[in-house]
Amino acid sequence: MTLNALAALAWWRDLVALPGHDGGGDRAAAARLRRASTIAEAMMEPAALALFRRVGATRAEDLPRVALTAAILAHVRIDAPGQTVARIVGPEDPDRPETAILKPLRFKRLLEAEGEDEQLVVFRRLLRQCGGTLPVVDIAQSLLDWNDVRRRRWVFDYWRAEPLAPIASSSSPALPQEAPTP
Repeated sequence: MTLNALAALAWWRDLVALPGHDGGGDRAAAARLRRASTIAEAMMEPAALALFRRVGATRAEDLPRVALTAAILAHVRIDAPGQTVARIVGPEDPDRPETAILKPLRFKRLLEAEGEDEQLVVFRRLLRQCGGTLPVVDIAQSLLDWNDVRRRRWVFDYWRAEPLAPIASSSSPALPQEAPTP
């Protein structure tokens, strides 16, 4: 699913009351999304349906994923662009995992969470541990397109590692040939 995370940022700005902005946001909708205990509840919120339209979703199967995104974005208080969520919550140094905001075991649980209702719980916990400050575009894109590739990217970012270069060829290298004897 390729949905527009920048549109999610605009939706979030309209939802929350940002300090220094004239618009007061939609506090009631944000509160209902924050209180939603299941994805079914979040899907019933008109603000989640507004996000569905804004990000360009067209299939009914996308609604639970978009509702999860809406419920989680409602918990973001301050946008922190410039880094990825996984890099922010990961350890300062891979050799010092105790420095992580989200400890390795909780990070593992987040990656292993199955289904939107379970993900709602672990991502809310993540937001609490970050004090409600995360990069909105990155969390939105991650939630809208949560898959194995995204999970692997989060692992590399969390541990401040870079993916290995792809193997050039699957065949074994050619052995040097002996020169023919005249």
